Parts: sequence; C-alpha cells; structure tokens
Amino acid sequence: MALKQQQELKQTQRLSPLQMQVIKLVELNSVEVEDRIKQEIEDNPALEVSDSAPGGEENSEAPEDVLSQEEIILGDYASEDDIPDYRLNGNDRKNETNIVEISYYDDKSLGDSLQEQIGLLQLDDQRQLIAEYIIGNLDENGYLQRDLQSISDDLLFQQQMEVSPLQMEDVLYEIQDLEPAGVGARNLRECLLLQLDRHESTPAVEHAKEILSHYFEEFSRKHYDKIIRQMNITQDELRGAIREITSLNPKPGNALGGTMQTAMNNITPDFIVDSYNGEVSIQLNNSNVPSLQVNRSFSEMLKGYNENKESMSHDDKQAILFMKQKVDSAKWFIDAVKQRQNTLQRTMEAIVSLQYDFFLTEDETQLKPMILKDVAERTGFDISTVSRVSNSKYVQTNTGIYPLKFFFSEAMQTNSGEDISSREVKWILKESIDNENPVKPLTDDQLTKILNEKGYVIARRTVAKYREQLNIPVARLRKKI
Repeated sequence: MALKQQQELKQTQRLSPLQMQVIKLVELNSVEVEDRIKQEIEDNPALEVSDSAPGGEENSEAPEDVLSQEEIILGDYASEDDIPDYRLNGNDRKNETNIVEISYYDDKSLGDSLQEQIGLLQLDDQRQLIAEYIIGNLDENGYLQRDLQSISDDLLFQQQMEVSPLQMEDVLYEIQDLEPAGVGARNLRECLLLQLDRHESTPAVEHAKEILSHYFEEFSRKHYDKIIRQMNITQDELRGAIREITSLNPKPGNALGGTMQTAMNNITPDFIVDSYNGEVSIQLNNSNVPSLQVNRSFSEMLKGYNENKESMSHDDKQAILFMKQKVDSAKWFIDAVKQRQNTLQRTMEAIVSLQYDFFLTEDETQLKPMILKDVAERTGFDISTVSRVSNSKYVQTNTGIYPLKFFFSEAMQTNSGEDISSREVKWILKESIDNENPVKPLTDDQLTKILNEKGYVIARRTVAKYREQLNIPVARLRKKI
C-alpha cells in the first residue's frame, strides 16, 4: 500500500486562553472564585494582589517597543489598560455588612459526632477500626448503603485484616445504639424500628413496630383497610400507630452536618439586589475578592530587557521568555475575571429588568414567565453563557436569599390568551392540595378541572408533572384515615 501526502484546507474554531478562562470563571460562584484567585496567585509569580485603590497609577509606565515572542520580547504589559482592577462598584450605600450568611447545620459533622461516641465505648483496636470503616461508609442521611461483605473486603485489602460479616454486624449494632437514633440503618424500615425501640412501650408503639415489621409494604402504599383486617385492630388504634411512625425522623443524619451539609453551611450571595424608595439597585458581591495586578518586579525586569536586549545572554533570554509566559497568563486571568464580572452584572441586570415587579414587592405572584432565551436576547449572550451564570448562584434581596434559578419559569396561557408563569399555576396547585379533604384527596383529573375552571389552559399530564416537581405524591399516597 503506497503512502501519499496531500494538503487540506479547512476552518476550525478554537477558544483562546482568555475565552477558556472566562468560561471556567463564569461557572463559579463568589466563594469558588475567591479560592480560584488564591490558587492562581500561588501558581503564578507574575500575579499579585494590588494595594492601590481602583484606577491607581501603579505600574503605569510601559516599555517603548512592542516586541515579538520569537525575539523573546515583552509587549506593553505594564500600562493601566493591561493591569485592570476588575471590581465593579455598585451603590455606595452598600457595604460588607449587607452580606447575609445563613447557617443551616451544626459545624460538627455526623462522622465526627459518631467517632467521639465510639471513643467512649472502649472497644479493642480491631473493633475500633471496624467501627471507623463503617462510620466512613455512612451516607449523609446516616444510612449504611454498602453491604457488610464489601466493607469487610476493604479491610482485608487496605488493612490486611480478615473480618467476617458477622463480626462486622456485631460492631454495627454498637453504632446503631449511638445518637442520633436510627443512625447506621441499612434501610428505612430498620431506621424507623431503631427509633421506636427507644420509645416507651405503649399499645400505639407496639402496633407501629408490628406494622413496620410485617406490613411495611401495605403501610407504604397506604392500604390501611388491609392492615386493619390482618392485624385485627380498630381504625383509632391504626391512627395512633401511624401517628407514632410519622413522628420519627427518616433521615437521622440530617440532624448533624456531613459532607454536603458542611459545604452548604453558609450561603454567600453572588448578587445583592436592594429595593429602596421605589427603586431597585444591583451590586455584585466582591467583598472578599482582591484587586489584582501584574507583579511590578516582572514588569521592571522585562522593561530592562527591552532596553538592553542586545547585550543579554541566551540563558537570560530564556528566563525572560519564561517571565513573558507568566505575564501572559496573569494578563489573561485578570482580563478573564474582569469579563466574568461584566457578564454576571449584565445578566443580573437583565433578570431584574424582566422581574422588576417581583424585586420591587418580593411578591411571588408578580413573577413573570422567563426562560434562558429571554435573558440571552436582552444581554446578547449565548444561552449556554446565561445557563452558566444561573447555575449555583444566589441573590440576596431585602427579605431573603434566592437561588438564581428561582426566577426562571415556563410560560402558560389563560383562557383570555394572557401569558402567566407556571410558578403561579404551581402555587394554586399546592394551595388546592393543602386545602383538600385528607380522607378523599384530589386526583390529578380533579386538580386539572379546578385549574381549568380558574381559567388556566392546562392538561392532566402537565398537572402531574408540576405535582411531581413540587414533591407531592399521588392522591392515594396522600390519603389519611
């Protein structure tokens, strides 16, 4: 087979280093950006925190010539334009004290709490290690989802310790006696039974234990008539047992912080929207983000090379090339942060413009239909860019903190042809279910009829979709006795 060479001309689109930096930074929230900047400062000696005020005159002198990379010559990186401060100043009456941090969980994680309690049991070294492995395998809700044989295999592989599943289960029982009650369960039924075991024995508690032990599927499906017949109890006795079960915590691990809870311990808003005296103002939260500039020493050394390039050795030129690359990287990063802030600012301005009535009144019924395309058309950004801005970002208003995705919703129409937000339909749907007769809950067909009578053009399958989005079960599972 003969080989031959041929030329081919084609167009390809490649992202510049600056564009890639901007895309990555836009996806990050304010806390992640702060960490990203700290990491970049550590990795790049040409980047540093600026001590000057925004618009300062530091590093304002520029080399006279702009030289090519082939000649290992630095362009004009020391001018003000190339060392921008990316802070976007908002309303002057805003300051750091406006930033609200909301705590949701204890600082101590579930694992830390269990480790402390295990330490008080005075187990031998082997059982202590087994307990640590089991605790390490609990999920954020306090459940042990892995089977004991798999954890036993881990111990054999990582610690050369051969432990039978029976020995593992013996230690698991010790963990299940710890606080919070129900921790270490392998499924929901075991979790609830562990909690009931700590309750004082009463007829209702004993009936609850029997239901969970022998009629759990019937209970889950709310087949109450079948439970009454098979257990030979009255409706009042069943009601008392159900009251005991529903008072239990199906997620005992949530009482303490865990991996996810620790990460969500504090929410720092990315935007601050203030309604004051009938006007709405917007500010980016940059309170913990430093101003950046190119290192002065790098700029002066590169300027010195520009003036003495003829007399420099090959090694000196190689060192200058390294410095130029670092300065390039610093410049791209500074510009990327500046572009990120501009992108976030323009996107938030578009959202506030579209949802102005809500931000003025903070009344959810004032939310208008809004999708990514609407914001993209107002800003001129691509829909994917708006999506990146909207993910994992929060906005602080006068009354609370909202995820940015809260303001997006589909459009629906009324009988009169008026566009309304799907959020309004969901609110009416939830209100109808909250006020339903618990003995005869509303079916999806009945809910559809209620919404149609109120003038909303909506199909049954759409009602079912919205009900599921609200985490509301079907009528049969909402039934109470």
